[in-house]
Amino acid sequence: MVSKRVDQNALKTASPKYWIRSIITYLLIPLVLLISGWDLGWWQGWFYSALIVIAGIGPRMWAEKRHPGLLAERGKLGKDQNVKAWDKVLAPLMAVSLSFLLVIVAGLDHHFGWSPVFPIWLNILGFILIVPGYTFAGWALAENRFFSTMVRIQTDREHMVCDSGPYRIVRHPGYAGNILALPGMVLAFGSVWTIIPVIVALIIALIRTVLEDKTLQEELPGYRDYVRRVRYRLIPFIF
Repeated sequence: MVSKRVDQNALKTASPKYWIRSIITYLLIPLVLLISGWDLGWWQGWFYSALIVIAGIGPRMWAEKRHPGLLAERGKLGKDQNVKAWDKVLAPLMAVSLSFLLVIVAGLDHHFGWSPVFPIWLNILGFILIVPGYTFAGWALAENRFFSTMVRIQTDREHMVCDSGPYRIVRHPGYAGNILALPGMVLAFGSVWTIIPVIVALIIALIRTVLEDKTLQEELPGYRDYVRRVRYRLIPFIF
C-alpha cells in the first residue's frame, strides 16, 4: 500500500548527527574485525570490511532519497513512548549479535587459528550468500518508509502496510536478508567457532520476527489482509 499523503514528520531529513553516528558504526565494525584478526594479509577480512561499509551506508542514502523522514525516524533510537518494551531489549541485542559479536569471534579465530583451513571455494561461497543477503535487506530498508529501528506503530507518520518490492516475497525481508548472510559469514571467514554467535543471532532474530509480526497483526490496519496475501515471514514455503 502506498500513501499519497505526506505529513510534516515525513518531510524531516536525517540530521548530520545521524550520519556521523552511522558512518562511525559502519567503520567501527570492520576496524574491530581487522584488529581482532591482526593480519594485514587477511583478504576475507578486507573484502568483508568493504562490503559491510557499502551495505551499511548505501541503502541508507537510497532510503533517504526515496523517503525523506525515514532516517530521522530511525535516528530516534526508540525514544518514542509507544515503542514495545520487549523491543527495547531485543533491538540492541539483535544489532550487536549481527555485527560486533560475529566479527570479534571471526577475527580471533583467524588470529589464533582455532578452526581448520577452509578451501577457498567455501570462502567464495560464503560471500555469494552474504552479498544477496545484505542486498535484500538493503532493498527492504529503501522500499519501506516505515522501516524503523524499533517496533512501534507509527501513527504520527500515518503508518501503513508496505507490500511492494521484497515485501511481496516475505513479510520481514530486512530480517530475512541478514539471516541469509549468517551462514555465509561462517564460510567466508572460514570460522567454525563463528557458528556460536550465528546461532545466538538467529535465535534473537526469530524471536523478534515473531513478536513484531504479532504486533503488526494486532495493531496495524490492513496487516492481516497482507498476511493472507504474503504467507511467509522469513523463508518462502517454510516460515
